[in-house]
Amino acid sequence: MSNDRQQRAARAEQMRKEREKADKKQRNLITVAIVVIVVALVAAGGWAIAKTSSENAVAEDVVPPASSTKDFGITYTPEDAGASAAVVKKSADPVTVVLYEDFQCPVCKQFEAAFGAALDGLVKNGDIQIEYRLLNFLDNNGGSPNGYSGRAGSAALCVYDAQGGAAYKKVHDALYAAQPEEGTNGPEAPELIDTVKTAGITTNAALESCIKKEKYQPWIEEGVKDSREKKVSGTPTVMVDGKTVEGQGGGVPTFDQIQAAVTAAKKA
Repeated sequence: MSNDRQQRAARAEQMRKEREKADKKQRNLITVAIVVIVVALVAAGGWAIAKTSSENAVAEDVVPPASSTKDFGITYTPEDAGASAAVVKKSADPVTVVLYEDFQCPVCKQFEAAFGAALDGLVKNGDIQIEYRLLNFLDNNGGSPNGYSGRAGSAALCVYDAQGGAAYKKVHDALYAAQPEEGTNGPEAPELIDTVKTAGITTNAALESCIKKEKYQPWIEEGVKDSREKKVSGTPTVMVDGKTVEGQGGGVPTFDQIQAAVTAAKKA
């Protein structure tokens, strides 16, 4: 082989080796890129799982009162209201009147003063049961500066969880009777315990601890979120058969309007 051919062959071999080297380098770069992408995806997936787990953990930490509803309410039934055995038996499926309220809401207090006894009469007659859904709107807009709305609601739910609907209603009424003025600081736990006792409820260490620890505040907060999804914008809000009952100009309904909605629901 001539020197010229040998040189061309040598150059060709050198070029082949350089191409192989370049191809290998490119493959390595692609492999590294793939590994980086996979690691990033795994990390992102892990973060998403951790985030979801964290959110679920928060939800799991929310403890509902016994016998509460899926819509963050508690029920006051004909039996709770002291209806006779015959009425309780007859009213196996009473119409549910939902009442959203806030214990520092002055309009809620006015509503109770005007219509509470009449609604209680419908419960005793077996016509309705009331599902109370407690909110703390005023805690979040300055109407309850020291968080009394949620604290009072939690105290009432502690009583419901421990002693049922009849005891809850007594505390419910006592809290409205002792309602602090909107925009002022409401009573702290010791005074709330006194209000519970004034309502005729016998307390014990477990019930008083529940009130002091504000056990059901997180559940009330979840209820607030749920109420916003249901387009509830204020308290009191009344619903019958899943429909909001409104008064004149979209305001608070009268007892007659609520009773008419109950009558319609019975016929439906």
